[in-house]
Amino acid sequence: MSKENQTVIFIGGMIIGSAVGTIVGLLAAPRTGKETRKVIKKSADALPELAEDLSTSIQFQANRLSETTLENWEGTLNRLSQAIAAGIEASQATAQTSKSNPQDRDRNSSIADRL
Repeated sequence: MSKENQTVIFIGGMIIGSAVGTIVGLLAAPRTGKETRKVIKKSADALPELAEDLSTSIQFQANRLSETTLENWEGTLNRLSQAIAAGIEASQATAQTSKSNPQDRDRNSSIADRL
């Protein structure tokens, strides 16, 4: 069976399942049509408030995430600065050792020549 056929069968099954579910739901509903419409209207009236609450919650979470990311970034920059400083110190110490020991300088220069 090809991918296209599987997709068509899946979508067809979804449509048929939705239709059957809707019909069964309406037939088995414990309320009358009038009561159901009232509930739907109340739910629809509550949507703007729900959307506002959701928007506020999302904005709060985004701000919190932004603050956390900034704190983590600052920590990462501090560790990076420390690592660079340690690397510079080690490099300077190696250079001073090489200057004081000619054998090391010859060995280091031969390594550099090979690179």
